[in-house]
Amino acid sequence: MRQKQKNIPIERQVASINTDYVRSVQRQVTHKKSKKIRLFKRLSIFGVLSVIIIGFFVSTLINSKSTLEEKKLQKEQVTEELAKVQEEQEILKLQISKLNDDEYIGKLLRKEYFLSEEGEIIFTLPDKEEK
Repeated sequence: MRQKQKNIPIERQVASINTDYVRSVQRQVTHKKSKKIRLFKRLSIFGVLSVIIIGFFVSTLINSKSTLEEKKLQKEQVTEELAKVQEEQEILKLQISKLNDDEYIGKLLRKEYFLSEEGEIIFTLPDKEEK
């Protein structure tokens, strides 16, 4: 008889008691195992979703940072252009105020168009060439 028992797996050699208590303990054990499995699944799903959401936020942050850098460069360029335009505007305002002065207009006409006042003689001298 002993030879037959050696070939039988260990699980079969032990007889299980089939009572209500044993069945309730087995249900509790299987319930705990299934509860652990569900918990692991929930945690893994939560972990994956967390990684996806964090990845989305990081990519959004990187994109907005690069956009901010581009906007800063654009602002610097526009500020420089604004300074140039303001200088040009000041020069034009000065020219406008000068053009409202009759003496300046007369001087400008005499210089550019060789006009003269009564009794005035205009002499043009050649430009000095540096040798």
